[in-house]
Amino acid sequence: MHLRPSFLISLTALTLSCASTALAGGVSITAAEFREDIAFVRATIARMHPDPAFSTDTRAMHLALDRMARELPPTLTRDQAWRRLASLNPLLADGHFFIGYPDWRKETRARLADGGSLFPVEVSVDPDGALHLLADDTASSARIVSVNGVDAGELVSTLAGMAHGDTPQFRANLLGQRWWLFYWKTYGAPDSYELVLEEEGVRRTVAMPARRAPPRILEQEARQPFDLVIGRDGRAVLKVDTFGLSDPAPFRAFTRDAFARIREQGVTTLVIDISRNGGGDDAVWLDGLMPYLATRPYRTGSTYRGLTRAPAGAPAKPMRGEIATWRQPEPDNPLRFDGKIQVRIGPGTYSSAVLFANVMRDFGFATLVGAGGAARQTQSGGVRDARLPHSGLVISLPRFILDPPAGSRPGALLESGYP
Repeated sequence: MHLRPSFLISLTALTLSCASTALAGGVSITAAEFREDIAFVRATIARMHPDPAFSTDTRAMHLALDRMARELPPTLTRDQAWRRLASLNPLLADGHFFIGYPDWRKETRARLADGGSLFPVEVSVDPDGALHLLADDTASSARIVSVNGVDAGELVSTLAGMAHGDTPQFRANLLGQRWWLFYWKTYGAPDSYELVLEEEGVRRTVAMPARRAPPRILEQEARQPFDLVIGRDGRAVLKVDTFGLSDPAPFRAFTRDAFARIREQGVTTLVIDISRNGGGDDAVWLDGLMPYLATRPYRTGSTYRGLTRAPAGAPAKPMRGEIATWRQPEPDNPLRFDGKIQVRIGPGTYSSAVLFANVMRDFGFATLVGAGGAARQTQSGGVRDARLPHSGLVISLPRFILDPPAGSRPGALLESGYP
């Protein structure tokens, strides 16, 4: 595999050092310790990943690890270590396989609570690299030309070179959501910003103070992630932004009430919007949605591959098999919906949400609509984290790889339409 130019993170980004980039307690790691972290990454992938070649070129991966171990400064902060190690993420090309921070949400909240600040505005990143202001969850026509004198194209190229995910489209969407985090960890977090904006061919310069409120993604995660809107035209939209619920009982109560309202108001077309659903627990949709949607037996996938459980210190062995559990429909469920069903996908649809979309498509329960091409139909899952011994960063790896119910289609992306 050809190594993307984005792996060649600029020397400025790799060596930038400021107070916000220190390890906990201000501790740094030595070059020798960083190399030990790289060795740990290699060993962990070999021991814990069921099939790295599913998403990456393993030879290119090891060459990239070799390269990042060369020409090191005597010491590195944690953020400097992350910038080097995360340059591997686009090559790993899987949203469940990357090197990141152990708890970036907690760290961000702590920073803001201590009076720190972040990038001033929400943005979206196009797959072609354009950077736009984001207004009300929609990309505006205002394009960001530069930030603090640095060309936006250069910024996007550098930061996208550390994002994780299946495809460039997936990584661009993720980078837009977490731009403030990637910018902070790469360029620092100044108190003010100068943005050059272009709209309808006219450029203007805007000075902005840094943001001191939580970014949108953290605010959204604190809200109820599901909603139902019923229109007067017989069409309803059931939005579910995550299946990652610590307590699924409120969701089951919500869907029971939602499908009762759908029946009472004579809905004929139901749109289930998972365009921003990054996944979670399959049981949430299996128990909370499928009793109202399934019309024939179904299963969550066809074949799988993974690793056996092994005693501590013993190597795990690869295993393959067929998904043998078939779930039955509930024909006597008085709230089962018998109208037209569409499942709306988007660049944020991932993991368990892809499995739900696969089931709805492959068993003919629904047609997929929306923006596809960001995630694979075959999904890895069962993510585990291993903490690197010196930097404290984590490498996330999947436990298994699951093919869609209709069978393996290597490299096929989740797309709208059927099949």
